[in-house]
Amino acid sequence: MPSPKSRLRSRSRSPRNPRARSGSAQLARKKNTVDYTPLTPALRARKRQLFAQPVRQLAITPNMRVADLVAGMADMSIQARNIGRCAQVLSALYADPRRPTVLLGLAGPLVAAGLRRVIRDLVASGAVDVVVSTGAILYQDIYQARGFRHYKGSPQADDALLRKMRIDRIYDTYVDEERFWKTDGWLGLVADELPAGNYSSRQYMDFVADHLDDDESIVATCRRCGVPMFVPAINDSSIGIGLTSHRLRCLKDGRAGIAIDSIQDNHELTQVVVKSPCTAAIYVAGGVPKNYINDSVVMGYLYGLERGHDYAIQVTTAVTADGGLSSSTLREAQSWGKIDAQARFAMAWVEPSVSLPLLAGYVLGERLTAGRPRLKLEWKGFELKRLSRETRTTTRGPRGQKASPARAASGRRASVSKRSGGKIPGSARP
Repeated sequence: MPSPKSRLRSRSRSPRNPRARSGSAQLARKKNTVDYTPLTPALRARKRQLFAQPVRQLAITPNMRVADLVAGMADMSIQARNIGRCAQVLSALYADPRRPTVLLGLAGPLVAAGLRRVIRDLVASGAVDVVVSTGAILYQDIYQARGFRHYKGSPQADDALLRKMRIDRIYDTYVDEERFWKTDGWLGLVADELPAGNYSSRQYMDFVADHLDDDESIVATCRRCGVPMFVPAINDSSIGIGLTSHRLRCLKDGRAGIAIDSIQDNHELTQVVVKSPCTAAIYVAGGVPKNYINDSVVMGYLYGLERGHDYAIQVTTAVTADGGLSSSTLREAQSWGKIDAQARFAMAWVEPSVSLPLLAGYVLGERLTAGRPRLKLEWKGFELKRLSRETRTTTRGPRGQKASPARAASGRRASVSKRSGGKIPGSARP
């Protein structure tokens, strides 16, 4: 028979004994206590500051809007937070009573990625005042405006076989090389209609737009809304191929043709910048458009103005460690005076086929541009005579949307060639 002492030990080890459990917990707490070096009051206060904003777990609801999703991402981490920060910059930009001039830089395979309508709707909504693009993006917009398509493909395709079939591959997307040839030639024929002389890329793109009849077109929508298009590396694209066909035809016929004056592009865009109360830049990827928009600010010193962009965002996947322009941070751009020292800016390292729809959905979903007047640019040849604000109307546009005055006034696409004498409507040849 167990002794009284052994029974006592047995009861003390039993989990049913509340006093035993209490003593074990106290012992555990004592053993787990570590003597950290105590923080100074200043560090303790600083720690409280750093813990002021907890990361919030994103809650997805069945009827969640894109705008709500993006707004919620600002309280997350990693690139989700950066997307949210870009949205916050956009909110501040469109709420600024000075009405900043927004310059949109476009690079990368954006039309091939399926972003044509997204870009077009940003322009139509009044979110964009100037477009600076690679030639490839606007060319592929024109290609679609002429009835041709992009098709789903595969990165693992047999490229040698594709070449035999005259199919061009853009990562996982196919385009028809034969239709590209037709579009190249068409652009050259459009150039044939212009009187001989030098033109800025803006003037040429306006003239091309007047030949398009497609409400979904970026190029046509820019023209209708009075948004100038600059293509600083136009020769490095299929538009350049079309213009080369025009040049060869002129040489063969012994006549003068047209030429794109790239330095005039500098002059024209810089005039837009210096006549604006302030500017904002939206960079989709990087490349030539990004540097070109930045240089237009730098060139302001030629007019006696030194002022960086007041707002800027960029979405890209370029790595910063290679020192390239596409990946250079907006903070680095402050050292060049491209971004103002007091500017609001944000960058997100998210591929544009994902990031641009999110941010566009935020702008349109929150109606950030509702009531925002369009800019009216009055050109006389190469000179920007006046930059002013238009009064927006509530004329209804396609698909039940409200149209801008530019869209409402256009009615149908402008007639060119015969009635205009080959001149670009609204501008004079130098």
